[in-house]
Amino acid sequence: MIVRNLNDARKGERLVNSNGWDSTRLLLAGDNMGFSFHITRIHAGTSHEFHYKHHFESVYCISGNGEIEDLATGEVHQIEPGVMYALNLNDKHRLTARDEMVMACCFNPPVTGTEVHREDGSYAPAELAETA
Repeated sequence: MIVRNLNDARKGERLVNSNGWDSTRLLLAGDNMGFSFHITRIHAGTSHEFHYKHHFESVYCISGNGEIEDLATGEVHQIEPGVMYALNLNDKHRLTARDEMVMACCFNPPVTGTEVHREDGSYAPAELAETA
């Protein structure tokens, strides 16, 4: 059994900070669960383009408000507490936060915890993640 406290995890290496967001990685590839689980905060008034070419992601909004835009179609969806979205087609997207958003995220394949977004908004493929 794995038990972790979010506040404790935010004090160590499991907290990854970036420009306009941070992510606390509660489950990682090394936990051998087949997915990773993160609590991510998107800072108010920020907008981010992501394109997870090598990962599938599902996201559940816990708090805050914003929108996600599918950059292939231009379709925009409002994000608020209780809304889930899944990037089942490795969708290139823009996530915009009107106020701070707290999101629960799952990645498959799981991330190792060392990933950073590459120039194209993606993470390296799982087999390259250790060296990315």
